Amino acid sequence: MRIGLLGTGPWARAAYAPALAGHTGLDFAGVWGRRPEAATALAEQYGVEAYDEVDALLADVDAVAVALPPSVQAGMAVRAARAGRHLLLDKPLAVEVAEARAVAEAAERAQVASVVFFTARFQKEPDAWIGEQAAVAGWFTARAQWLGSVFTSDSPFAASPWRREKGALWDVGPHALSVLLPVLGDVRQVLAAAYGPSDTVHLVLDHATGASSTLTLSLTAPPSAAGADVELRGEAGVSVLPGSSEGAVPALTRAADALVTAARTGRPHACDASFGLRVTEILAAAQARLTGSQSPAD
Repeated sequence: MRIGLLGTGPWARAAYAPALAGHTGLDFAGVWGRRPEAATALAEQYGVEAYDEVDALLADVDAVAVALPPSVQAGMAVRAARAGRHLLLDKPLAVEVAEARAVAEAAERAQVASVVFFTARFQKEPDAWIGEQAAVAGWFTARAQWLGSVFTSDSPFAASPWRREKGALWDVGPHALSVLLPVLGDVRQVLAAAYGPSDTVHLVLDHATGASSTLTLSLTAPPSAAGADVELRGEAGVSVLPGSSEGAVPALTRAADALVTAARTGRPHACDASFGLRVTEILAAAQARLTGSQSPAD
């Protein structure tokens, strides 16, 4: 599968480019970016072509990996799907429900494979734990804390305009939901949403299994307090999400594996664009709660 990369920012450089270049089942064909000079630099680093035009890249590949801000990603993904290209996308799929729905519908209409890179779903230990807990009945409640220090450290993502505008709800909220939904079921309702310090958000969710969950999300935690924790409690007792022994590149390599498999078999992956749409719908419902204009999640 020949694949091109759309995007040249910190995440493209740190995760996407090395994962695509090192993948034995992919031919990393080239890079397009909104800043041509950055695309040229990244392409030269990996010995691939830098494209000035998106359509030229699309004409040369079977799939695209998208490492762009979500509002930009959505339009590019629709464009690529309409060209018949498979999609390796990042979370959140979009920050507007209509944009996320357009991606999911375009992928379905074109019959192209799609995978959204929710990191924990492609890391060995967390993914195995999610599968194990999803098979256990009787979960009563869950507590998820996804605390980042993007804005309180020297993170390369601190200058990201969309993160500064949308905050933790949209950046780390997708990670928490990607873990909780397979175990507790879909969200029937966002019961409560409130702001904490800085961009911190607290949510209470009602799930289809009858369980509830509470989420604390932040990008402004003190560096010494940052980290991700998920705890389940139910008839089987208490279970805690394990940490991962690997970084983003091996996880992204597995996401690419999933895309290749979905394209070959025609069977959708659990983290496809439709799942990305559902996550966007839930986050939009939480955002509506936060702004005081309630909108149902379903």
